[in-house]
Amino acid sequence: MINLKHAAAIAAFFLCTTLAAQAQDVTLTSRDGKVELAGMLLGYDGEFYRLRTEYGELTIDGSGVDCDGPGCPNLENFVAEVDLSGSATMGAVLMPALIEAFSQRDNYTVVREGSETVFTLSLSRKDDGQLAARFRFSATNTDEGFADLLTDDADIVMALREIRREERINARELGLGDMTGANRSRVLALDAVVPVVSPTNPVKRISPQTLARVFAGRVTNWQDLGGPDAPIELHLPAVASGLSQAIVDHVMTPASLQLTDGIIRHALPAELAEAVSKDIFALGITSYADHRDTQVLTLGGDCGFDLDAARRTIKTEDYPLTAPMFLYFPARRLPLIAREFLAFTREPAAQNVIRRAGFVDQTPEEIPIEEQGNRFSNAITVAGEEITLQELQRMNATLKPMARLTTSFRFEAGSIRLDAQSRSNVQQLARAMEQGQYDARDVLFVGFSDGDGAARANRDIALRRAEAVQRAVSAAAVTANLERIRISVDAFGEAMPMACDDSAWGRQANRRVEVWVR
Repeated sequence: MINLKHAAAIAAFFLCTTLAAQAQDVTLTSRDGKVELAGMLLGYDGEFYRLRTEYGELTIDGSGVDCDGPGCPNLENFVAEVDLSGSATMGAVLMPALIEAFSQRDNYTVVREGSETVFTLSLSRKDDGQLAARFRFSATNTDEGFADLLTDDADIVMALREIRREERINARELGLGDMTGANRSRVLALDAVVPVVSPTNPVKRISPQTLARVFAGRVTNWQDLGGPDAPIELHLPAVASGLSQAIVDHVMTPASLQLTDGIIRHALPAELAEAVSKDIFALGITSYADHRDTQVLTLGGDCGFDLDAARRTIKTEDYPLTAPMFLYFPARRLPLIAREFLAFTREPAAQNVIRRAGFVDQTPEEIPIEEQGNRFSNAITVAGEEITLQELQRMNATLKPMARLTTSFRFEAGSIRLDAQSRSNVQQLARAMEQGQYDARDVLFVGFSDGDGAARANRDIALRRAEAVQRAVSAAAVTANLERIRISVDAFGEAMPMACDDSAWGRQANRRVEVWVR
């Protein structure tokens, strides 16, 4: 069997052979004729040539050279070519909707050609009808997206999961850069993994541990979940989909369990939702955006804390099974129009498109203390010898005059490294500071912890995490005048839990840094 590393190398070899056969060799000569560089043309973005030479892959400013050879692009009527590959969930609706909104803003017309999964969106200027760009989509699954990236068949990967370690290593070895770097990936929108049943099913609540045991085949009868005496029929997305892999990452791996055999798989989320909604004995796991007519089960624990999937709880990551939707791109320049589109995806107009498409946007919201549900009653519930009344009063006095931002920060399991969504949140909050959104305001980074261990030690750990997040945001806000913002840090340790501490997912949900503003 050929492993992924060998497959990538073989694919790269055949890619080079194919390109050579297509006579893409060119010669770039400086305008004074003193410097000449020959190689295989890998791309042209309207400004820069990308060339594979005997010295390696080089990027050359097109304004200073003349191009000679059959592969040279048409400089007068340049058409940007952008290849996107990966998640069908993102490619079917979300990305085309964003490109349509971008085109309307920048005065382009859009024409779609192709099938449901392989199609092209062609953008032409409205003033002269000149074709400006082709966005070519291969909307299949996340695995295919990363495979296309490694064979140079994709400029942007649409992914419902983080890049795997082996994919990351292969990408670096192929000269694509560190795909986990700040400029190599982006969280486009948010979704969540949710357990679903038929609306007629009497079960309304399940713990993540029990959910994992059901899909591992350890629990097989609805009677064990408070339902009828009947076998549980299991439904999941297709194995190769990023959503299926996110389910394994978020549900099965924390419980150290593996999926059982005999699970019914569905190529499309809509098919899964339809099958579960019609079968009272079915239990599925799907995305929040695609749960449709099914009933989403509440996640709970033995301590009595319940968490429901909703737009706000997904945005804050208070719902523990949040699943970010990623865009990945290699360490090379994209055409100008592609860079403009990516910049547009961060703007308020794009966030409105994301919401209309059924996903959770990343626009920060301020949540007044009276709209924060049971959070403060949870704090009273866990009060005792270690969490004193005095500490609860201090927390109340500190936070009551403020509002919580939906921008939160959490950490990878067993690590001090921020998780993928939180790394994106660092950049998002830093940009808001650069734009002056928090000038003359108080911004408080507040650390919380799980309840495993001594309360004083947990508070100290939470304070260090809050300080680390504050430093990361301040460092990322390169052009911000931080003297105009009153930034501070505090911590209340285990005083305000979001979930029960009796499971790994619950403890991880409780370890967080929140941002409060006034």
